[in-house]
Amino acid sequence: MPEIIVLEDVSKIYQIGDNQVRALNHASLTIDQGEFVSIIGPSGSGKSTIMNIIGCLDVADEGSYYLDGQRIEEYTENQLAKIRNKKIGFIFQNFNLIGNLTAWENVELPLIYQGLPKSERKRRVSQALDRVKLGERGDHKPMEMSGGQQQRVAIARALAAEPSLILADEPTGNLDSSTGEEIMKLFHELHEQGNTIVLITHDENVANQARRKVGIKDGVVEEVLEYQG
Repeated sequence: MPEIIVLEDVSKIYQIGDNQVRALNHASLTIDQGEFVSIIGPSGSGKSTIMNIIGCLDVADEGSYYLDGQRIEEYTENQLAKIRNKKIGFIFQNFNLIGNLTAWENVELPLIYQGLPKSERKRRVSQALDRVKLGERGDHKPMEMSGGQQQRVAIARALAAEPSLILADEPTGNLDSSTGEEIMKLFHELHEQGNTIVLITHDENVANQARRKVGIKDGVVEEVLEYQG
């Protein structure tokens, strides 16, 4: 499989008062197309920083990041915006849904920003909600849904853009264990359908469900464990 993500010796440095803090410290990581990889580490380990760099939400201070074989510095700001909108599907711990919009409207909104015609938006939203088993709940607003259902809407929103990479930051963090298991089952289904998934977590049980597990501590990618299962 071709490499979709390559981090080479990447560092991210923050100036806090008189001190320099390396949120990432010469981190290297390669992820192939179609992989399901978890990145696990405690709070403050650098996992959110590495997610932001992979997702083109932030840039490294040192080292190189290649996305689909091209150095990220070679992309224009417009190209990076398109990558964030089309190539990468983001799923967050707190769902990031708009409260006064229905599930359907939340899923559709990024497609409107992409300028897709109405008929194409309708097809994608319908298909995405069906994939997360919420086809009958499209007219419900977030407050009328459980946490698990809200996370499913967030996953549908990511899927509707038909991204080549799904980037999930603590996707089960705000859910009870039973609902978290349902969401992880959905990630397994998405992976089996060919999606590349990178899942950031502090939860060992969640991380172990990925096909490959990467550890990060003090900004260092410290271990790449062999394929699970």
